[in-house]
Amino acid sequence: MLRKLVATAAAVTLFGALTACGSGGSSGSADDTIVMGFAQVGAESGWRTANTKSVQEAAERAGIELKFSDAQQKQENQIKAIRSFVQQRVDVIAFSPVVETGWDTVLLEAKRAGIPVILTDRSIDSDDESLYATFLGSDFVEEGRKAGEWLVEETEGESRVNVVELEGTTGAAPAIDRHTGFVEAIEGTNIEIIASQTGDFTRSGGKQVMEAFLKAHDDIDVVYAHNDDMGLGAIEAIQAAGKKPGEDIKIITVDAVKDGMQALAEGRINFIVECNPLLGDQLMELAKKVVAGEEVPHRVVVEETTFTQEQAAEALPDRKY
Repeated sequence: MLRKLVATAAAVTLFGALTACGSGGSSGSADDTIVMGFAQVGAESGWRTANTKSVQEAAERAGIELKFSDAQQKQENQIKAIRSFVQQRVDVIAFSPVVETGWDTVLLEAKRAGIPVILTDRSIDSDDESLYATFLGSDFVEEGRKAGEWLVEETEGESRVNVVELEGTTGAAPAIDRHTGFVEAIEGTNIEIIASQTGDFTRSGGKQVMEAFLKAHDDIDVVYAHNDDMGLGAIEAIQAAGKKPGEDIKIITVDAVKDGMQALAEGRINFIVECNPLLGDQLMELAKKVVAGEEVPHRVVVEETTFTQEQAAEALPDRKY
């Protein structure tokens, strides 16, 4: 009888060990708290700061333990962070990819470990869509299209409109898609992009590139900036050159953060396409569902709008970011 009890106990112990080894995605915590590893792009703009705050506050409200990493806009830092999250056996990984390509290997490691991945804000370019559970973010092509459509309507009847484009980080999804949508909207019109260069989504980058544009071109009619921060940098360069932003040179931006909206309300920016950074609550809800094994849409698009000067002035008092 004693030998039978010992054998039964050993079998139970062995079964438990095998179950633990094969479960994947377990952070090892004694309670049922979900542990999320979040690899952020960096802190390159007001938009990104608001996005980070939204994720951190939403995790606290949802009772999710957040392991946060700032990649400082470097893909290698994000890859290291994701590998660290895999080694820590978090329950779910979320990240905003610095660039679109080069993620298959590390995401395959997460998949083999049984840890679901959620893309936030930015997508990836991969033939294997099973590497991530869902993508929560904006339609960047549509954002670019909205910017272009406004300009087409605004400049109808003009013989020629020269645009300089301040692009986001080279290889990043919003930079690629916002350019694509804008070009689609202005195709076959009197509008032409005469120069395009990355300002890396930063205010200093936007200012530096705009200074170079102003030296190289004396016929700029419009600035199309892929985010507010670069547009605000362009304003500084335009003013330093003795021109009036919003009048001598029209400015279109994307994001609608407070500083951008203030410039729009004051007439220094002419039109802003919204890109909502407050994704935290939606992200936490998706995280709970994927960890529980529930089906979620593979693509979740955030609803957004656009702002003119009057609309910006009206929205500013209640703006959360």
